[in-house]
Amino acid sequence: MLAQPLTPQGTPLFTLPKANAAGLSPYIRLAWGGRNVLDRLRSRLESSLGRVGRAFARLSPSPTSWTAVGLAVMGLAALAYAKAPSGALLGGLLILVAGWFDIVDGAVARATGRTSKRGAFLDSNMDRVGEVAVYAGILAGGLANQFAVLAALSASLLVSYARAKGDALGISLSGVGIGERSERLLILAISSVLGLAWWGVVLVAVVASFTFLERSARAVGRL
Repeated sequence: MLAQPLTPQGTPLFTLPKANAAGLSPYIRLAWGGRNVLDRLRSRLESSLGRVGRAFARLSPSPTSWTAVGLAVMGLAALAYAKAPSGALLGGLLILVAGWFDIVDGAVARATGRTSKRGAFLDSNMDRVGEVAVYAGILAGGLANQFAVLAALSASLLVSYARAKGDALGISLSGVGIGERSERLLILAISSVLGLAWWGVVLVAVVASFTFLERSARAVGRL
């Protein structure tokens, strides 16, 4: 995302970009207004993360251990999805729990001063593994057809790859687009809880695809 606080692993705490909506259409200005509201919510939550980090650091001061817990919860979500349709609700709830631990690992790292490139590498790769596992579970449970799952997973990975490649070329793509990991998993979780997992997968595919195209255009324009 654009300039905003990052977790020690190098990922945005909340992935909503900021921008000046002047000159945009009324509908786009409305969308930006919603983003700004969530930006303010993000800022308020940040003031509480110090306490969260200190509390969880008492249990384990290693941020990577909390990243591993988040991955384990994503694995449980994948298993729940594989038991669909009865497991879809549990799968969605577990994704939300995993998202909480994704916040905890960064809060613990800040509270303990344990930030490192090693942690950033592990966090990023564990995130990808967890995401792949969830879609494998959705496919195994028959909640969405092969094409929809392939489209959602491929587009999701391309979003992450575009950012990584941009970083390697000295182009920051953080905050470009609204289809980063946290948004994608939130869509999937909420749709699953509502019994609409298939639509969630399709929506993720669409949002992630547009985000990938937006990032690609931004990167090409800066090269």
